[in-house]
Amino acid sequence: MPFLFSLLVIALMIGALIDIITRDDSQVRFLPKMAWLIIVILLPLIGSLLWFAIGREYAEAGIRLPRMARREQHPPRTAAPAAPAVPVDTRTTEQQIADLDREIEEWRLREEIEKRKRDSTDS
Repeated sequence: MPFLFSLLVIALMIGALIDIITRDDSQVRFLPKMAWLIIVILLPLIGSLLWFAIGREYAEAGIRLPRMARREQHPPRTAAPAAPAVPVDTRTTEQQIADLDREIEEWRLREEIEKRKRDSTDS
């Protein structure tokens, strides 16, 4: 029995090494390929299992495993939260542009007033 276990570990390690070497760098997660190679060589069983569990990037088009639906911990709420009120601007585009022009002119005039105040205090 220990001999069979050793053969399985070696087969798993060789499979993991081949898989790591043939993978592109973009298909390797969490560590560089060289680090995965070292982990699998130094720790054959644990490294191989970690490689196939978290290090390998699986294709999305593979086999879909059904997942169990989560049970609700809390009872569902009866009243849905009210949606935030959306501000309604009833002004036309021309009115909005005119308002912006007035604000720009006000800022320009305020800057001019500040500049004149600074010039009068400097003199």
